Order: sequence, then structure tokens, then C-alpha cells
Amino acid sequence: MPVYYPPVGFHFKVEFALPGLGENDVRFREVSGISLEMEEETITEGGQNRFVHKLPVRAKYPDLVLKRGMLVDSAVRTWCQNAIENYDIQPTTVWVTLLNEEHQPLKTYTFVNAWPKKWNISDFNAESSEIVVETLELAYQYYTMG
Repeated sequence: MPVYYPPVGFHFKVEFALPGLGENDVRFREVSGISLEMEEETITEGGQNRFVHKLPVRAKYPDLVLKRGMLVDSAVRTWCQNAIENYDIQPTTVWVTLLNEEHQPLKTYTFVNAWPKKWNISDFNAESSEIVVETLELAYQYYTMG
């Protein structure tokens, strides 16, 4: 029986259903916010002071946060800029795919109707030699795992 090794978290790609993407638009250094949570409603029962009833309401999804070295020319950044500056919001599908050592997909997370909520770049500092990092924060309706 072969030994199972959990996948590494540094081999992944991010894809957008946007026109005009360059080959660097799939390269990110960090992805966070892949999480599920159940919202709940609490109901206090009259005469019962020891506890409250907790009832499930709906799934809750945090924002998807993507970080990468800043690209001078990027279709993804243009999409963000149009949404935030011009209020031209074009929801799209975003795929985050975890890859194995042969660069084959292990698990794909599909984010439906994602739209840019926030875009920022790291601080400039003449005393450090760090690259400029851009951060994209995306809201979306829900995601699926496949």
C-alpha cells in the first residue's frame, strides 16, 4: 500500500474567466480566505436561562484574498480598476487550483460571480529591498470544490 503524503500548499495557480489575460495573470504568491462557515440564529427560550437554541441559517463565505508581485500590465488589475474607479462591475468566475508534483490538478475551488472589492499595493520603503506586492480582495456568491 503506497504511503499518502498531504499536498504542499505552495504549488497552485489562479485563473480568471476574463479576456486578454497574460501568462503572468495566473501567478500569485498567496491565496487566503478559502473557508466555509455556517451562520446561526440564536433563540432564547422563555424560562430557560442555562442556554440559548442555536439554529443554522445559511453558509457564509469570507472574501478571497490574492497576493502577488505587482504587474505593470495586467488584465486582472484593469478589471479591478474598472470596477472600483468606473463602477463597471463585471462579476467573473475565479478558479484556484492546487497542483501536484507533476503540475496536475489535485483540487479546484471555483468562486462564482467574483468581483473586486479592494485593491492595494504594499508600501514603498527605500530602506528595504522587498518587491512591491499587490493585494486583490474579491467578494463572491459562493464556491464549489471539485
